[in-house]
Amino acid sequence: MIDAYEDPGTPDARGGWRYLWWLVRCQRGRCALGAVIASTWMVLLAATPFLMAKAIDEGLEPGDFGALTGWSAALFVVGTFNAWLSIMRHRTMTRVRMDANFRTVKVVVGHAVRLGAALSRRAGAGEVVTIGVGDVQTIAQALTVVGPGVGAVIAYLVIAGLLVSVSPLIAAVVLLGIPTIVLLVGPLLTRLQGAETEYRERQGVLTARIADLAGGLRVLNGLGGKSLVADAFHRDSQRLRAQGYRVGAVTSWVQALGVGLPTLFLAVVTWLAARLAARGDITIGELVSVYGYVAVLVGPVAFWVECGYMLSRGVVAARRVVRFLRLEPMEDAGTRPAPAEPSVLHDPESGVRVRPGRLTALVSASPADTATVIDRLGRYTPSRTTWGEVPLDEIPLKQIRARILVADHEADLFADTLYEMVGGRAAPLRGAGLYQCAAPPRGATSHNEPADAVRQSEAPPEAHITQALHTAVADDIVQALPDGVDSAIDAQARNLSGGQRQRIRLARALAANPEILLAVEPTSALDAHTEARVADRLKKARDGRTTVVTTTSPLVLDRADTVLYLVNAKRVASGTHRHLLDTTPGYRALVARDTDSEEAVR
Repeated sequence: MIDAYEDPGTPDARGGWRYLWWLVRCQRGRCALGAVIASTWMVLLAATPFLMAKAIDEGLEPGDFGALTGWSAALFVVGTFNAWLSIMRHRTMTRVRMDANFRTVKVVVGHAVRLGAALSRRAGAGEVVTIGVGDVQTIAQALTVVGPGVGAVIAYLVIAGLLVSVSPLIAAVVLLGIPTIVLLVGPLLTRLQGAETEYRERQGVLTARIADLAGGLRVLNGLGGKSLVADAFHRDSQRLRAQGYRVGAVTSWVQALGVGLPTLFLAVVTWLAARLAARGDITIGELVSVYGYVAVLVGPVAFWVECGYMLSRGVVAARRVVRFLRLEPMEDAGTRPAPAEPSVLHDPESGVRVRPGRLTALVSASPADTATVIDRLGRYTPSRTTWGEVPLDEIPLKQIRARILVADHEADLFADTLYEMVGGRAAPLRGAGLYQCAAPPRGATSHNEPADAVRQSEAPPEAHITQALHTAVADDIVQALPDGVDSAIDAQARNLSGGQRQRIRLARALAANPEILLAVEPTSALDAHTEARVADRLKKARDGRTTVVTTTSPLVLDRADTVLYLVNAKRVASGTHRHLLDTTPGYRALVARDTDSEEAVR
């Protein structure tokens, strides 16, 4: 099987079938061995009725004890050897499936790492979870076809040849009957693919909703919206269950026909062979062998149906993996240097212009609109945004990440001490939850830090972290923990409340001390008193540095130097908070919850 550190190779992402074939080609020798062992095992299953027929015709019927003993011994040897082959077949196919499983996991995880910050904008959490939990296993099971599937074909051809030597009529019935059974099941497999595809899509959506609920349950409960969301989730889960029943109905028919039709066919062939034996056209031993041959054929036919079922599901799962692998990471073809001095960030698409050294707030009735603007300003989506006079797309991504930090209010938090979680040694990916620009580890400084950042890092490391926590009004969190900043925090900070997690995320962004900080809803989960303190401290701590926040909170907006009001993702007004309250009815209706203003806007 593939080693944990081995390169999984370059997957064929041109389609579901091609991806499955790539998995086979990655382990040609093992797949070929599995096919050979499975074929030999199934052919030797057919040898059992042949040897039994010889023992009857040459030993039992004429009363030749020596011949009976010889053929019985041969039957025992073949049976014992075939039992060993069965064990080896199972072991080999298990290795084939496990290699496909681990290889797919490595390919998906590796591509997720390459996507980096673009991952959360290209694929939903539910889709990634569904791939990791269900699709990987389904793909691995589909590779069973290279063993028992190939063996079933070989066994079918060998048994057909043996039947020709017994009776051409019976051989013709078998040769025509078995393919007919497989064709009868074919339309059900096509229908299964459609039902399975829809089920997987619904499952991905529901999984994403579960993740959202798990993260925001406390907030929903506090706002009284838990029952509303629970009802919506109940309806979605009921629809998923209904779709699962449809998949199960098709699956049950496939499995029932896969066993039932061959058994019915066995009865028909046995009846025909008995008629021939009664007329003296075949011997009693040949009658027994015909029954044995057809009984053995039930296995290959069932394998064919099962392999068709697994391949149908495997292709659906492989298409989901391929769709994920086709997502392209953010292109980095920049060659022009970033502005040497603090400069204006300008997004022509929305009309947003961020002046350096100021606290700017973006306001919109749709949080998705302001988040999209932030993504463009931070170069997480292609755009015509400029920094100074230079298009962001023409600046090397490394330079942008070193100076511009996008702080997502839902960024992931990995298990660590509070000190490392806030101060971080390294940092990663926005969207995957880490920041690309982290504060230096204890005693170290970054070569990309501006002068004031270097001066800050010269202070004791604990002071550096303490200052970030203080600005985020997270002092009470430290005081409540048993070991202060050295206390262990669970993954996603599950041992903290929603508001505490948000303040930790803000502290982490502040500890990074970027030249430009773009914060998405940094105070949305905080109470009014805490929110006001955060706004005051944030303005003071970031004085003279470029900071952008998205919010509709009057407490934060009142501290902003400039407020940009967006409608349909376009800037329609700008000024101070109080100026916009006096001059822009739509803004006043949005941030002040002014009923009269809302009516005036209508």
